[in-house]
Amino acid sequence: MQSSGNFIMATIQYKVCVFKEFPAMIKIMFVCHGNICRSPMAEFVMKDLVRRAGQEEDIYVASAACRRDEIGNNTYLGTREKLDEMGVPYQKRRAVQITPADYEDYDLIVGMDEENRRDLLRMTHEDPKGKVHLLMEFAGESRNVDDPWYSGDFDTAYMDILKGCKALLKKITLSGAKRGENK
Repeated sequence: MQSSGNFIMATIQYKVCVFKEFPAMIKIMFVCHGNICRSPMAEFVMKDLVRRAGQEEDIYVASAACRRDEIGNNTYLGTREKLDEMGVPYQKRRAVQITPADYEDYDLIVGMDEENRRDLLRMTHEDPKGKVHLLMEFAGESRNVDDPWYSGDFDTAYMDILKGCKALLKKITLSGAKRGENK
């Protein structure tokens, strides 16, 4: 059985081979319970990192919920305040729920905790394409991203998300899966 890190690299390396023939974006979907705290924070943090790295044409980022509790609601105030504090741009949005079509459309589906993973495995019939991961796996850690909805601790959630997103971007960049290298 492959370790999670090796499996992630195999997924990204597979995309590199595909990119050499078909230049395309890597599409990442961040997922949490309600799509108002952690997954939109990850979406906007990753978009900012991608922009700063000049990879906007190479990497597409979105977020969604596993559950329906918050569908239609904007990003939670505490998340927006933390993003403002850290200078991370964001826009008004509405929480959406992940669908089976998203599983087909996205290259990586990145959950925030084990509950998300279980929901995603159930929705995808056990993830036959190996797209489902937890964010902290990219940073070499086997743990959940702290949930500020329950803890009120947006600082820890932000630090977890920043660490995971930086590690994910580094893995993508190191894999050579950059559109500009394949033109």
